[in-house]
Amino acid sequence: MSNVKLAIIYYSSTGTNYQLAKWASESATEEGADVKILRVQELAPPSAIETNPLWKKHIETTKQVPIATLDDLEWAHAIIFSTPTRYGNVAAQMKQFMDSTGPLWSEGKLTNKVVSAMSSAINPHGGQEATILALYTTMYHWGAIVVAPGYTNPVLYAAGGNPYGTSVSVDPKTGKMNEDVKAAVFHQTKRTIEIASWVRQGSVQLVEGAIK
Repeated sequence: MSNVKLAIIYYSSTGTNYQLAKWASESATEEGADVKILRVQELAPPSAIETNPLWKKHIETTKQVPIATLDDLEWAHAIIFSTPTRYGNVAAQMKQFMDSTGPLWSEGKLTNKVVSAMSSAINPHGGQEATILALYTTMYHWGAIVVAPGYTNPVLYAAGGNPYGTSVSVDPKTGKMNEDVKAAVFHQTKRTIEIASWVRQGSVQLVEGAIK
């Protein structure tokens, strides 16, 4: 699996999805993948950020995280996305990044990318599943290979049992997660890398066969 290049692309206002991304990176590193953690560009005006101390603090503490580019998507064999839900949909910051991928899509450079997704909200049923499925709709247009965790490991039940991707509810006052999802993130990441490795091995064999 050491040949798999994994981009973990997230948007986080107060830090939840950044933590999910860091756990995914930790798991991927254990699996021997080449990993990048990347954030999408913040679009909210300073006036909105200033009203939330957790949001303001998170912006300050993650300035060093590189901003995702189309080059990062082209580089990656596998991509894990993580975004908070916004009324059951993808956060505008992540959606804007998705909407910028047209040039790669039109050239077929996103075809067969192995992708998976995670999400968060204040409430256990606050739209996380719908948000992940909305992300996957874009992936289907890419021609990507969507890797959902399903119910492939018991750790998913302790995390809330979301078969589409790891999701978590968060206390809006403290920013603390209400469910223990670390093990679920590790499993989802490992599964994504494993399948990306299979896809990559198959591609290499096809190329070698064509050369012969």
